[in-house]
Amino acid sequence: MKIDRRGFTLVEIMIVVAIIGLLASLAIPSFLKSRQETRRCSCINNLRLIDHAKEQWATTNSKNNGDPTAATDIQVYLKGNTLPACPAGGTYTLAAVGALPACSLAASPEFHTCN
Repeated sequence: MKIDRRGFTLVEIMIVVAIIGLLASLAIPSFLKSRQETRRCSCINNLRLIDHAKEQWATTNSKNNGDPTAATDIQVYLKGNTLPACPAGGTYTLAAVGALPACSLAASPEFHTCN
């Protein structure tokens, strides 16, 4: 009598599921941390773009340090003529000419700040 043994046993399937669960438990925190770091770096890059646009506007219009800056003033110096949005959901404060722009999430654990 020939026994036809195809497929996997319940124990083999449970071992595979356990291994996949273990790998997922190791990978998910790393993925979340890298996603948070990417958002932080993107926010810092947006702050740099805003600062450069502000400096270009100030140079073009002969503005001095301390002169106020509005979003409508610098939009033409940014791609798409719009201020970039914070990828983490914060808002940007332009500040005066000569001062660095800031993100509203600067006090959060992501620490969005332009250095």
